[in-house]
Amino acid sequence: MKRLFDICLALFVGLILIVPILLVTILIKLSSQGTVLYWSNRVGQNNKIFKMPKFRTMRVDTPAVATHLLMDPEQFLTPLGPFLRKTSLDELPQLWTIIKGDMSFVGPRPALFNQDDLIALRTQAGVHKLIPGLTGWAQVNGRDELPIPKKVEFDVEYLKQKSFTFDLYIIWLTFVKVARRDGVSH
Repeated sequence: MKRLFDICLALFVGLILIVPILLVTILIKLSSQGTVLYWSNRVGQNNKIFKMPKFRTMRVDTPAVATHLLMDPEQFLTPLGPFLRKTSLDELPQLWTIIKGDMSFVGPRPALFNQDDLIALRTQAGVHKLIPGLTGWAQVNGRDELPIPKKVEFDVEYLKQKSFTFDLYIIWLTFVKVARRDGVSH
């Protein structure tokens, strides 16, 4: 049932947001060099690597590390980058990954391929068995501000409590957090 829900919701959201998606595509192309999408190697279910798209918010010469590991992330942002991140519009291309089955709407956020500490803790706790999500229990409880061990604690909580109702609750909380711009990195 979760997979069917993911596909239907991704198609529905994609259709509703087709105009903003096209507008963002055009604005990125006009305001910065490089491709519109940034494809990063992410760790999926059972630690399998997959390609996850985002609208590009960083310059093409940005090192491939988590944003919080950059000395001065602001210097790497494209002109449209701060807006896309604050509004979470940079995440919209992940609807494709949900339709494809590499991601779900709800689950632990997929780690970057080089986040060895996060990957190891999730594997040790059994979280690696879950399909990663566009949003998750950790995202609605702190998002980018959470230290890695705390993120994994929330991921384990989700693993133990996962249900369709809990997923709907997390989706609702995500909508509220995005609308308020709580915990969004710049």
